[in-house]
Amino acid sequence: MPKLKTKQTVAKRFRVTSTGKVIRRHAGQNHFNARDTGKVSRNKRSDDTMSVAFTKTIKILSNQL
Repeated sequence: MPKLKTKQTVAKRFRVTSTGKVIRRHAGQNHFNARDTGKVSRNKRSDDTMSVAFTKTIKILSNQL
């Protein structure tokens, strides 16, 4: 069976850490951010870890397994 190509959409949106966690950026950071509350703005600045349910799928698509 041939090698799978990396899905570039997944490679651009997600990162796999050395411990195997999958990290993503928060959505909605481009514009209309003035209407957000301070709490929402602060949470958008930090990266978020994906749930265990999505981790396996993302690793398969990015050829990180």
